[in-house]
Amino acid sequence: MTQTRKYWLMKSEPSAFSIDDLMNAPARTTCWDGVRNYQARNFMRDMAIGDQVLFYHSNADPPAVVGIAEIVKTAYPDPTQFDKKDTHYDPQSERSSPRWDMVDIRHVRRFSRPLTLDQLRRETKLKKMVLLRKGSRLSVQPVSPKEWEHILSLD
Repeated sequence: MTQTRKYWLMKSEPSAFSIDDLMNAPARTTCWDGVRNYQARNFMRDMAIGDQVLFYHSNADPPAVVGIAEIVKTAYPDPTQFDKKDTHYDPQSERSSPRWDMVDIRHVRRFSRPLTLDQLRRETKLKKMVLLRKGSRLSVQPVSPKEWEHILSLD
């Protein structure tokens, strides 16, 4: 059975880690650590190598989709959950049964211009997109193939 490519959106505050940081990372690759929401973690566990990611700058002025990354390493235990000095430390997590995972992503391309949240909201073809649902705050979320194609057509 052939695996179908999936599409995702991952949010990052540009002051913490931006698409420029990803572009400048060694091999244009980084781990996506620090996720502490079970649903977002489960989405990361569903990711496969080659899946495509919309890189979204949250808590930015304006918030926007700014580029594309791809999954280059599937979910594995996030070591920050065990590091007492790390802001993502989780005293409930045990090494024998890690609670939190991360994936590795690689930069694919930056969009020619940011696709702002307001612009995306005006697109009728995106009205069911998870990002645009009232109260949606997940840092990792699925994107349908039709939403993916439409967003790419806006760049």
